[in-house]
Amino acid sequence: MEIIWHGQSFFEINSKDPSARIVIDPFDETIGLKVAKPEADILLISHNHRDHANKKAVKGHPLIIEEPGEYEAHDIYIKSIASFHDDSQGAARGLNNIYVFQAEGITVCHLGDFGQKELSDEQLEAIGDVDILMVPIGGKYTLDAKGAAKVVSQVEPRLVIPMHYQVPGLKEELDSLDNFVKEMGFTPEAPEKKLRLKKTNLSPEKTNIAILEVS
Repeated sequence: MEIIWHGQSFFEINSKDPSARIVIDPFDETIGLKVAKPEADILLISHNHRDHANKKAVKGHPLIIEEPGEYEAHDIYIKSIASFHDDSQGAARGLNNIYVFQAEGITVCHLGDFGQKELSDEQLEAIGDVDILMVPIGGKYTLDAKGAAKVVSQVEPRLVIPMHYQVPGLKEELDSLDNFVKEMGFTPEAPEKKLRLKKTNLSPEKTNIAILEVS
């Protein structure tokens, strides 16, 4: 599996077996970052905000998923789990989809703009056992560092990829990666341009953190 991060919550995930290109939460140019234009077989949208739902940036003819439910495409089973973009039952910023899918035997969970203080029991049960957790850490619109660390402890993934935090060029004002690193008590290695991994690369005994460069 190959994982590429374009900033915010925008990811490309390329699977060889089954063969599929998955794109999640593409943003538009108004946020200040360069807009990548990947080709996709599956496009996942966590919510309809400009920094997560730029469908026009994605090439090809992907299956677009933007509602809660269960889906299957290109031999990949996908769960879209309803959640809130804030901690007031969606009153401030509306709804958000959490996505869980498996490719190459690896289970990935992308939390979108999750804004609740924690996952509910029902959400945790629906998410299940996770290998890779993509979690927002920048605060203001989503979980902050402390909240993200709590959700990581709830899910207990094998690998955490932080997202939706301050990077050079971003016009939004979010918290830095440093806050999350400190909260987790983690000494990060050098950021990677692309993350290539197999199920056997993931530790069954502890949670590791991978930092990606904006590509």
